[in-house]
Amino acid sequence: MNETIAGLKAQIKSKAISAEEIKEILLARIKRFDEKINCYLSVEFKNSRHGDPLCGIPIAIKDNMNIEGMKTSCASKILDGYVSPYNATVIERLANSGASFLGKTNLDEFAMGSSTENSAFFTTKNPYDLTRVPGGSSGGSAAAVAADLAVAALGSDTGGSIRQPASFCGVVGLKPTYGRVSRYGLVAFASSLDQIGPITKTVEDAAILLEAIAGFDPKDSTTSEKKTEAWSSLVKNRPERLKIGLPVEYLNGEIEADVAEAVENAAKLFEKEGMEVKQIELSGTSSKYAVADYYIIAPAEASANLARFDGVKYGYRSKEAKNLDQMYKLTRTEGFGDEVKRRIMLGTYVLSSGYYDAYYLKAQKVRRLIYNDFVSAFNEVDIIIGPVAPTTAFKIGEKSTDPLSMYLSDLYTIPVSLAGLPAISIPCGTDKKGLPIGLQIVGKWFDETRLLQIANLFENSSGICHRTPELFTEE
Repeated sequence: MNETIAGLKAQIKSKAISAEEIKEILLARIKRFDEKINCYLSVEFKNSRHGDPLCGIPIAIKDNMNIEGMKTSCASKILDGYVSPYNATVIERLANSGASFLGKTNLDEFAMGSSTENSAFFTTKNPYDLTRVPGGSSGGSAAAVAADLAVAALGSDTGGSIRQPASFCGVVGLKPTYGRVSRYGLVAFASSLDQIGPITKTVEDAAILLEAIAGFDPKDSTTSEKKTEAWSSLVKNRPERLKIGLPVEYLNGEIEADVAEAVENAAKLFEKEGMEVKQIELSGTSSKYAVADYYIIAPAEASANLARFDGVKYGYRSKEAKNLDQMYKLTRTEGFGDEVKRRIMLGTYVLSSGYYDAYYLKAQKVRRLIYNDFVSAFNEVDIIIGPVAPTTAFKIGEKSTDPLSMYLSDLYTIPVSLAGLPAISIPCGTDKKGLPIGLQIVGKWFDETRLLQIANLFENSSGICHRTPELFTEE
């Protein structure tokens, strides 16, 4: 069912199909195909009022967002049995926009990972090659959309967790400006970085979902009061002649030749469409220190956020504990996976007495320098383009024993997250193995309109769009 939100809305309004029929088609496809890729942790349909603008179209939800009456696991044993008593703000807004909910998708445990291999339950596979990862941490959402087991999905992005799996799975993934979308009801990983966004088959669908979920929320003090826009209609407007920057650092590093060529071809297409493309230089701070900076700041925030999971109020509690001290230790030892433990320990270390100034405080200063790099860049250009990841999807198990190698797969997405900028991953070709390549387009703060318009222009001009992988086509 290679259908878009926009296309299905038109069909529903013309009575060519109903929301109920869409639901049945998707549930049948999930029953038939999901065992191949394991993108869903639970399939539990939840209806809505079927109003405009989403007309009852079912959306898949990454399982770190709360839906009232449904389990929220964050793909972790430590939340075993937890059923949410409330809706996340994005869920309320989708429901009010007429969306239905299809189920919860797999992720790296607590959104910590780049491959969806860190789930406590199973590894999700890439729909284009079942021996490869779908990316992470929103790998379940990206794989579901790519395999047509969902029309669209929500993911969350802390250091690239929407954009990188979108790139690996050949779909569109949008990380809005930090503060554009409420985080209320999203289980926190790193609170100054986490942002919810759509994973879709087209840029227009990403605009439709962004319009539904964005806006100020009094329940989240970090949301912006900036007005949202009618992105679902504005996305179709051709942008004025923009200055597009291509950082030289992005193509001079450890990047696969096929990926670099696809990005360079995208730049040529923009020039053909009348845009000015120029090479720019980001200062060395962004390229040299962003990954190290992120892996101080994000684990520090994670160590604080995950302190609440201790077996006292909800979720898993060790049955072996003989006293309170053992309950804390055994519950967290048994309940968290290796990657989560690694980041908790790292974060606790950099926040500890004697090390706070040397690591965490210094990392915050470097973060400001990275922010300033982008301020300088956007004084020269309107948009920045580059690769989403240095490679296409890698083999399952290829990097799981080498954390540093895994971390470097987010080399190009992390600086954007540290700066709080909006960015989108859109398909821009395939490598020699037939694996999707994503183009990352980065916009100015709260300039989602031009970001979506330039992405839509590329999508329409290139003719590169989502196609159902052969393994998931109907016989």
